[in-house]
Amino acid sequence: MIPFHPRYLESAVKNDLKEKMVFVGGPRQVGKSSLAVRIAESYSAHESFTWDDAQDRKTVRENRYAPESRCLVFDELHKWSGWQNHLKGLYDKDQNRFHILVTGSARLDVYRRGGDSLLGRYHYHRLHPLSVVEVLTGNAPPPLPIPFEELRFPQLSGAEDAVGALLKFGGFPEPFFRQDEKVLRRWHVARMERLISQDIRDTEFLRDLSKLEQLADLLPGKVGSLFSINSVREDLEVTHKTVSHWVDVLERFYVHFRIRPFHGKAIHSLRKEPKLYLWDWSQASDEGARMENLVASHLLKFVHRLHDSEGHRADLHFLRDRAGRETDFLVTVDRRPWFAVEVKRTADPSLKNLSYFGERLSIPFLYQVVFQPTRDTLKDNTRTLSASRFLSALS
Repeated sequence: MIPFHPRYLESAVKNDLKEKMVFVGGPRQVGKSSLAVRIAESYSAHESFTWDDAQDRKTVRENRYAPESRCLVFDELHKWSGWQNHLKGLYDKDQNRFHILVTGSARLDVYRRGGDSLLGRYHYHRLHPLSVVEVLTGNAPPPLPIPFEELRFPQLSGAEDAVGALLKFGGFPEPFFRQDEKVLRRWHVARMERLISQDIRDTEFLRDLSKLEQLADLLPGKVGSLFSINSVREDLEVTHKTVSHWVDVLERFYVHFRIRPFHGKAIHSLRKEPKLYLWDWSQASDEGARMENLVASHLLKFVHRLHDSEGHRADLHFLRDRAGRETDFLVTVDRRPWFAVEVKRTADPSLKNLSYFGERLSIPFLYQVVFQPTRDTLKDNTRTLSASRFLSALS
């Protein structure tokens, strides 16, 4: 049994429900339903509906909600073609009667676009897997720094153990809390089978789900690399357009995410392929790729919290120029570089790529993150930190 664990978005979602509808998107089995139930139970009366249940579908279609309800929770409602119009009518008529919370394992920021009928009526949050701070402090992420300030690096007790467990078992609650390798393997298989045979099949019009499964099987070997549609097309023996569509579908369902190179006038950047990472980094078989993916996922969670909860235009990129110089990650706010990160298994004393991009782009803070304990040194404006200390600074 998975132990009770409150999630970091709880207070932000509760506050936003006082103003508008709230959509919470995120991967299958990341904890969206548990979060929604916990929030709904804080109301005097509530109702929860899942589109996968026949009786719930009938109730929703007929608009038969209990008069005493104060909170309505809808799960996987995006599988219904009429979901946007239904929510629009419900919100416009009864926004003072109900608080409305919608969860889904697809990117609701994509599926909500039809006609923009919901524009101005919702706040959108993305629920991420567990991170170091959330594992160690529960529903109490640290205050976010004002952009362009130095990150704060607390020495959280147990951070080294948390990094090791997350690296091995991933950040999804069930396998993380069980911490059993057989459970993890079986969970991987079941999650992907259900995602493709249920969630994607019910929402997307795809003819060859077996090829989509083959594509999903290829992705763990692409982690941290430039992702070429052409190379995957050759492996699957299908057209470029088909593979591109399938990759987009898997991204919409939170199987992977892509980050793109940062383009600046001060560097001769390459406008080429993005780099690919998995939401479930425990699937990456190569340990170095898994380490990089772990940091990428923590940074994406940090950037999404800045965007979704605080309203900053924050983004995650990587740096690569025509001379082949590359740095793993760059966090920007309003297109302005804030800090760059290079991930290494062990410390690299040269730091030449970080220093180069730091000078050319005037990046305020440069970090080398290493998977060695108790590291915290400063050289040539670059701070070398152990992964446990660096990740403790990110929500």
